[in-house]
Amino acid sequence: MDYDKNWAKVDIDNIPDIKVPPPGPKSKALHDRAEKYMKGYSSQVRLFPVSFESGRGITLTDADGNTYIDFSSGIYVTNLGHCHPKVVEYIQKHTANLMNCHDYTTEVKAQFLEKLASVTPGNLNGIQMYCAGTEAVEAAMRAARAYTGKHEFFSFYGDFHGKTMSAVSLTEVANYTSGPRAVGHHMAPNGHCYRCHYDKQYPECSLFCVDALEKQIRMEGTGNVAGVVLEPIQGWGGSVVYPDEYLPKIREMCDRLGILLVVDEVLTCCARTGKMFCVDHYDVVPDIMVLGKGLANGFPCTAFAIREDYSEVLEKISASTSYGGNPMAAAAGLASLEVIEEENLVEKAEKLGDFMIRSLKEIQNNHKIIGEVRGKGCLLGMEVIKDQKTREPFDQAGQKIYQKAFSKGLAWIPAGHNLRMSPALIMEQEVAQKALEIIDASITEVEKELGY
Repeated sequence: MDYDKNWAKVDIDNIPDIKVPPPGPKSKALHDRAEKYMKGYSSQVRLFPVSFESGRGITLTDADGNTYIDFSSGIYVTNLGHCHPKVVEYIQKHTANLMNCHDYTTEVKAQFLEKLASVTPGNLNGIQMYCAGTEAVEAAMRAARAYTGKHEFFSFYGDFHGKTMSAVSLTEVANYTSGPRAVGHHMAPNGHCYRCHYDKQYPECSLFCVDALEKQIRMEGTGNVAGVVLEPIQGWGGSVVYPDEYLPKIREMCDRLGILLVVDEVLTCCARTGKMFCVDHYDVVPDIMVLGKGLANGFPCTAFAIREDYSEVLEKISASTSYGGNPMAAAAGLASLEVIEEENLVEKAEKLGDFMIRSLKEIQNNHKIIGEVRGKGCLLGMEVIKDQKTREPFDQAGQKIYQKAFSKGLAWIPAGHNLRMSPALIMEQEVAQKALEIIDASITEVEKELGY
């Protein structure tokens, strides 16, 4: 497809463009209509109930005509920006041709599978497609159980893997269900060095947390551990980036113990971190890798990829779904992977991320309530704290900063005292700079209000 390469260009002097103090009257009225029936909104909507009308490239426009810089990307979804012309064309073409034929093969599905298999690490070429991340996580766990004949899993504090029964049992259950964690699901401290669960100091600790995990598996497991499941960078947990040796050491431990390594890349895949997949930063090949969010730039399309020599187990777990792999999803996924290559978005994400992390560290140095800033590529975050020594989380300040920046025209992601940033990979540096200036100004205002 031939399209205008400047399709997402913005006038830097006119974004953001706030015409009415948000959330404005039209936004509020629209939200009130929906809220009569839809219950259980996310924290970001509850804190700032704006109603969006359109999106283009790196901007969002609300019902009152306010235009925002999008520093969320639908929470790590629209990696290519809103309504990328190639993705739109591919979806429209296949929507008009064939929407669903269960799991039968179509030409576009074959093309997508070939393309995805060409970029996955190692021999992760056994693929199954789904609609939601939690579906793909659940299916990956079923595959791990079927291959190993075992049923236990270990995951980590702060990880997020979904909201269905097994997936939610891999995370902090109290926030997502009213019952206990499913049988055979265990949680362990992770390698979050800024908030070390063992009060160690990196690198002197020699990654004590991994050694402790091995002991926990041996002592708490019952000899039926199918796998370790982890996010290579935590999202909901606060954009937590681990030391470079962390994943390789877990990979080595899994090999030694004869258990599978399942890496959940729903959030980190498809160039988001400055590599096609986050595991590529560490030269680690998992046994199963789960993909989603940016895989199809906003269209519901997720997948998992399993080692080719393990893939026969997919015949044993009833892996197919009613909607996974439909022609529209396959088309969106194919277009997205093609755009990532054609527009060199892996390199662009790495370059933009390097600029942003340097700028965020300058912001950190100028504010008492900012603890650690961290990230890789265009997956970044900062912690808001009450005191630099105690590092006590400061949820109230985090919420205020989020709201103030949003009111100034920055759409982004809160998570309590963690503030998260995930701009589209196509964003120009000058736009990112303007967004960071909004964050900086918002922090300054909150510090003054709270007496810092």
